[in-house]
Amino acid sequence: MNNMSKMGYLIAIPTLALNVGCTNMTPTEQSTLSGAAIGTLGGAAIGGLTGGNAGVGAVIGGAAGAVVGNIYGQNQQKKNTQRNRY
Repeated sequence: MNNMSKMGYLIAIPTLALNVGCTNMTPTEQSTLSGAAIGTLGGAAIGGLTGGNAGVGAVIGGAAGAVVGNIYGQNQQKKNTQRNRY
């Protein structure tokens, strides 16, 4: 199996899992998971392209993405809660 098909699987499988697994999640949980996935892919890509370790880049990117996604989701939920009060 060549590197391009491996990369295709690395992108396709998490995308499918996200689409199926996010149906019963709160907006904050969805944002956290989406942020982690985007951060993981971005971190792995940057780590691999810059000559560093793609695995370490994926871990760091995933953690950072999860934090940012969680903060974004909490803010969105607060806005929706305030909007529904009035």
